[in-house]
Amino acid sequence: MSKLLYWLASPFMLAVLLIINILGTIYGYWWYKDQLAITPTHFLVFVPDSPTASLFFCFVLALFLFRKNNGLIEALAAVTLVKYGIWAVVMNIVPGFMGAELGWQNYLLIASHLGMAIQGLLFAPFYRIKVWHLAVVSVWTLHNDVIDYIYGMHPWVSGLLTDHIHHVAYFTFWLSIGSIWIVYVTGVRSERKKLQLP
Repeated sequence: MSKLLYWLASPFMLAVLLIINILGTIYGYWWYKDQLAITPTHFLVFVPDSPTASLFFCFVLALFLFRKNNGLIEALAAVTLVKYGIWAVVMNIVPGFMGAELGWQNYLLIASHLGMAIQGLLFAPFYRIKVWHLAVVSVWTLHNDVIDYIYGMHPWVSGLLTDHIHHVAYFTFWLSIGSIWIVYVTGVRSERKKLQLP
């Protein structure tokens, strides 16, 4: 496992992943263009959840390329990549179980967002996240849930899920808690096992 991690953290692979994530981030913001066009200005930062998560990870990868760490950005990236990676996978799969026909875009979103969650955790041994970093990110993450589901700024979902948005909100809240816990276990409690960037 450590050989795989060191290969992933090599300058070449970091550069490749950075390019992939930059392109994915740009595409992600483009995907939200219609929703962003009708979103009040003061809520804009809270709407494009997945591309903002990958944007945080772009900063993490760029810092890794220079053999630098920033625990707060790493915490932001890790929690949001896990949360919104899993969220998007579920939001695309569930309509299929409800009878909707899934198209190629659904499968593309499932694959790309699953990759988001995985890459956020793969690099956990190299993170330098402290408890206070995770505490700040927890406030941001739960606050975002309030904005999404109390003020109605959540990402648009399949029409089949619209009538069940209160269930989506409940799932999202506990997904936030779970994502914070996962990052705590992998990125904070495992401090003794942290690896140095090669």
